[in-house]
Amino acid sequence: MGFYSEFRYPTKWYSKLIAAVLALTFFSLLAAAAIAGYVVYRIVTPPRNQTKINLVNFPGHPGMLTYNVPGKGQREGWFFPGLKEAPTVILCPGYDSSRGELLTLATSLQDHQYNVLLFDFSAHGPNGGRSTLGFEEVGELRAAVDAVAHRGDVDATRFGLWGPNMGGYVALEEAASDPRVRALAVESVYARPQEMVGLLVKRSGLGSVPLIARIASWGFRWFIYDHRNDPSVTAALGKLNGVAQLYFATEDDSALGQTTRAIFAQSPPPHELVELPHGNYAGMLDDEKRVYENRIVSFFLNNLPAIVEPSAPAPRH
Repeated sequence: MGFYSEFRYPTKWYSKLIAAVLALTFFSLLAAAAIAGYVVYRIVTPPRNQTKINLVNFPGHPGMLTYNVPGKGQREGWFFPGLKEAPTVILCPGYDSSRGELLTLATSLQDHQYNVLLFDFSAHGPNGGRSTLGFEEVGELRAAVDAVAHRGDVDATRFGLWGPNMGGYVALEEAASDPRVRALAVESVYARPQEMVGLLVKRSGLGSVPLIARIASWGFRWFIYDHRNDPSVTAALGKLNGVAQLYFATEDDSALGQTTRAIFAQSPPPHELVELPHGNYAGMLDDEKRVYENRIVSFFLNNLPAIVEPSAPAPRH
């Protein structure tokens, strides 16, 4: 009883010191948990950036494509029509970006007779909800692919995908499970969404604060609990055999550049790795954008031609 009483009402100097240390530890943990919780909340609910365009007067005459995502309701995308019966390239925005930032890339592809679809993931653009940094977004991309395939005026068997970071992760997952995807280009991609969480915590400036990064990782793991055992995207890379792949690793994002190189090294051919000094298409200078666009267009022209030449008839004997 004496020890218990001393613990509750410390009178000796060492008892007071222990009580102070315990109290400080408790409140430090509580503060760290609160900060980490807020960081995770901001990660899964990034600021939404919407772009509204006049589809009637916009170059390329895009139209609205509406479709349903199971469990998430109706979505809409901008469909840029190309040559009838040509393949479609779907541009998957990265984390904290939106389809409006990809308009010039879409028109560059459309100019070469591709059909192009721009859309937004959950918690981005006009869409509500929460971002899972790729886990559930794969289903959103699949719904978009299905919607385009059912139009009737495109080649429903040939698709191309492009995306940076989160969009790249989703594109890789979709390509590995959907034989309609024949070519994909990804930039600064990661193998697991948890890797992106760690990077975003670090970018927030709180990664060096003790316990914040670890508690944030636990918080995100709780948030995506149903996907906690999902394998890394590298586990399915073997299914990309025969799918043309282009990987961009950027020097200004060393962490994602490293993961991109690692994924490329494990991917099957045909594949190509391109080193870039700068990433982030929306933030590129005009000259950099043109070079980047030309590289993307050339890749799809070589690996997903808009016009498929008919096979020459066999000679008659």
